[in-house]
Amino acid sequence: MKLCISILLVILCGTNYIYANHIRGGELFYKYIGTGSGSGTSRYMLTLKLYIDCFQNNPGQNDPEESFTIFKKGESTPFTVAIAPKTREEQIKYNPASNPCIINPPTDVCYNLRYYEIQVELPDIPQGYIISFQRCCRIDGIQNVENSGRTGATYLCEIPGTAVFAGAQKNSSPQMVANDAVAICMSSAFKFNFGAIDPADNDSLSYQLCDAYDGAGERQGTCVNCVTPNPAAAPPYYPVPYRGGFSGSAPMDLSATIDPKTGIFSGIAPANIGQYVLTVCISEYRKGVLINVHRKDIHIKVSDCIPLNASLSPDYSFCDDFTVALKNKQTNPPGSVYIWNFGDQAKSDTSFDPEGAITHTYKDTGTYRIKLIVYLSAGQCIDSTTSLAKVYPGFRAGFTTNGTCILNPVQFRDTSFAKYGSVISWSWNFGDETSGNDIAATKTPQWKYNSAGIKLVQLIAGSSKGCLDTLTTLIDINDKPPIQLPFRDTLICNIDTLRLKANGIGTFAWTPGNTSIIQQSDSPTPLVFPKNTTVFYVELNQQGCINRDSIKVRVTDHVALKVSRDTTICLTDGAQLHAETDGLRYEWTPAATLNDSALSDPFATPTATTTYTIVSHIGNCFASDHVTVKTVPYPFANAGTDTIICYRDTATLKAAIDGISFSWSPVTTLINAQTLSPLAHPLKTTPYVLSVLDNKGCPKPGFDTVVVTVHPPVIAFAGNDTSIVTNQPLQLNASGAELYQWSPPIGLSNPNIQSPIANISQNMTYVLKAYTPENCFDYDTIHIKVFGTLPDIFVPNAFTPEGSANKLFRPIPVGIRNIDFFRVYNRWGQLVYSNTDSGKGWDGTINGKLQGPDTFVWMVRGTSYTGSIITKKGTVILIR
Repeated sequence: MKLCISILLVILCGTNYIYANHIRGGELFYKYIGTGSGSGTSRYMLTLKLYIDCFQNNPGQNDPEESFTIFKKGESTPFTVAIAPKTREEQIKYNPASNPCIINPPTDVCYNLRYYEIQVELPDIPQGYIISFQRCCRIDGIQNVENSGRTGATYLCEIPGTAVFAGAQKNSSPQMVANDAVAICMSSAFKFNFGAIDPADNDSLSYQLCDAYDGAGERQGTCVNCVTPNPAAAPPYYPVPYRGGFSGSAPMDLSATIDPKTGIFSGIAPANIGQYVLTVCISEYRKGVLINVHRKDIHIKVSDCIPLNASLSPDYSFCDDFTVALKNKQTNPPGSVYIWNFGDQAKSDTSFDPEGAITHTYKDTGTYRIKLIVYLSAGQCIDSTTSLAKVYPGFRAGFTTNGTCILNPVQFRDTSFAKYGSVISWSWNFGDETSGNDIAATKTPQWKYNSAGIKLVQLIAGSSKGCLDTLTTLIDINDKPPIQLPFRDTLICNIDTLRLKANGIGTFAWTPGNTSIIQQSDSPTPLVFPKNTTVFYVELNQQGCINRDSIKVRVTDHVALKVSRDTTICLTDGAQLHAETDGLRYEWTPAATLNDSALSDPFATPTATTTYTIVSHIGNCFASDHVTVKTVPYPFANAGTDTIICYRDTATLKAAIDGISFSWSPVTTLINAQTLSPLAHPLKTTPYVLSVLDNKGCPKPGFDTVVVTVHPPVIAFAGNDTSIVTNQPLQLNASGAELYQWSPPIGLSNPNIQSPIANISQNMTYVLKAYTPENCFDYDTIHIKVFGTLPDIFVPNAFTPEGSANKLFRPIPVGIRNIDFFRVYNRWGQLVYSNTDSGKGWDGTINGKLQGPDTFVWMVRGTSYTGSIITKKGTVILIR
């Protein structure tokens, strides 16, 4: 058991040792101290600065010393290995309270800086030295590096040799001056300072992004799966495996760039939070000579914070319209307010859009200085920026081409237009897939294509006012110049002259060259006048690139013409005319009833019998012919006048015809459909079609339609039977039609209205007639029982659901305006029935289940027609 535990501890310790993934960057630099103890030597202080993540659960590597491997440049064998002790440690971190204008500020931007230093003495040699330190591994999950937890790091510096120039070895590395613990928020503008100074040498410094180097562990080094190889692997060193879309020169968003003069790395941060590996290379120039390149490697953290930031491009060119659209380059915290000043005479404008989007219309051209102020929390947080708006609309790119052959250069001519300023720049891409250098920057370039086919040519033109416009056009490159001919075979009359036509770029030559039948044989449009059928050949020469084609000219001395036979049609129908002819042009007359008199086969719609004449032309030769279209009226049919009937009523149709036979449709609702006066009894509105045939020449039937409209059924309703008390006025309310008549009129306020008031003292039955203006009607009755009592509610004391009478248990209101409630309970107090409609009642079931003989309790309340409340209760016996 103790052996197993020992082995486990070794494994765990070894794992912690191998993957020291708490390092977040490093920088190896040196300082020239002076001449060495021996002749031709120099002394240097070598310093390694390691960036250690403050928040790793494992405190990580904290070696008391590190090894630096020194190589002579160009050699793979180490010159020496220097062991540098740890000399100090300090911490830098971002203070979340330092900027109140950042929402959700990061709390985990923190580095422990560990320094390892040693003094070395090196011979002065022409090639100089490379000093390397290697480590495995970087932090897991780095956004721009694949498998970053297994990717090592190489930090190095270079000491120039005497071959650069005498005394070049007396150099010191630049000193980085900025604080690296800064807040960078996703999808937001940021700045990170890689700036340095060179107080020892006062060299000129230039900055650029470069590849971060892999090293140690699984990929590079002299050991397998070790943290710090000793000695380190020899140069050259290789980039880390960047993820797709990232590289050393583009380690974050493509908009992020470094200023080569100041070392300020700025742009828009990526949308994905996490760490990104960046390396900057600082070139040292002395008297115009590059003597050294210093490197700094660091992991930058992108957090999910939101800063307040006024961010615009340095300048904007508006070349389409005087109305411009502007917005902040990033989304600020919610509630941000944007104040725009457009640099003209207009007042400032305010935008509450999340990105400050706004439009503005300038009255004139010009270059305007715009200013954006963005603030939050009533001015507690504020930021501003300025930019230039160059407003010069009316600029467009354009060009033409001359030439189409792969054997000859194609000439491009710029036709770009600038309403303001002038066109000053041209960027051409000729779309030659066989070349990687098919570009130009002149106004009228040439390009010789190496293959035929469709080429996508692009021109980006620029104006002196800062406008840019892009034009993309397809051009066709051929192995010979194309010739466009309007026809390749034609016919002329032997007394005519014909002008041939050809389109193309180059020199034309037509044959045969017999001057008796061709003129202007070197023109694209020669005149020919052959007396016999002749083939004319055309040759197009484009600077030695030649194409040939031909046109056949057939010659005739007459025009062949034959038209279709005379025909008969029914009046208002149409007829297709047809002519067989070799003519090239046609004229039909009269043209008024033709769809197109210039067609060989027009469509005719004559209003009477008409003779149509055609003249067919071949040049000055012509022929004519004619065809007669006879028109016969359709058979006369009159189905009669439309009518309206009541539901289930009958109408007599009355038709008239001029023909030899007729028929009705449909016949299912007709009686005596074989006559002209059938009886129609449809249940719904129905059109009846009368079809008539005659023998006068029109082969088609004549039609007419009569519509029998059926009025919807009238369903009279006088109201439910009811009971009242003496002297109680009763409002009747009928329905079912537009007109009403009550009988007898006794006791009614008006017997000819829908809702009369009845004042009666004895039982009465009224008959209601409900009818329409077309006298469609129906009858209904209402029985009114009059009680000689005060308003009351009568309730029976027994009912028999299966009997012939008293099948429902319900209240009988007398003089009651409405029932407020009627409820029935069983002996256990359970509610078995409830309703407010006196016309309904209980059927002796509960939830559909029959109840046995028993006694039940009821309660009822109603409001009388005088407004008094009547409440009663009692028992009822259910009898089965």
